[in-house]
Amino acid sequence: MVNIIWTLFIACGIIYSIFTNNVEVVNNTIMESSKTSLDMIMQIFPVLALWMGLMNIAEKSKLLDKFSNLISPVLTKLFPEVPRGHESLSYIASNIIANVFGLGSAATPFGLKAMDSLQKLNKKKDTASRSMITFLIINTSGVTLVPTTIISMRMMYKSVNPTSILLACIIGTACSTIGGIFVDRIFTKWYHH
Repeated sequence: MVNIIWTLFIACGIIYSIFTNNVEVVNNTIMESSKTSLDMIMQIFPVLALWMGLMNIAEKSKLLDKFSNLISPVLTKLFPEVPRGHESLSYIASNIIANVFGLGSAATPFGLKAMDSLQKLNKKKDTASRSMITFLIINTSGVTLVPTTIISMRMMYKSVNPTSILLACIIGTACSTIGGIFVDRIFTKWYHH
């Protein structure tokens, strides 16, 4: 539906520019937006490559496993239905770590593996389990210490201090995660009673 709406907006804009004899504006906008998109990719790519490379090194050196073991007491409380030492807890931990460093694209494969693993534990295959819902909330609202994409965008637009938003991002994402878990627990207790 959204694709149809955007297509209509674009078509209306082009038709309007033809009737008002402003086709030049449409051509300029297309060229400028193409250049901006390429600049954005060129600015974000090195930062993402750096962090994804570090995550890959952390995964190969078993640092992710150590971090997973470190946060497993918290994860077992958040996901009481998941057996201790189950593979899904490692995937969830890896997803959280990638999101903490602002690597949404690196977090996605871990998130998909975690959901697949949680689905295997799910008794009602056509309904999301409590653990799946909790993971979705944590993944969506995840705490971010280093918002790499935002920093890259601020660098691209020549921000004087691209990292000045770090504290606001940490506070904002921490509040959203805590709030999400709190609401999840309320609904879980309400649903099971």
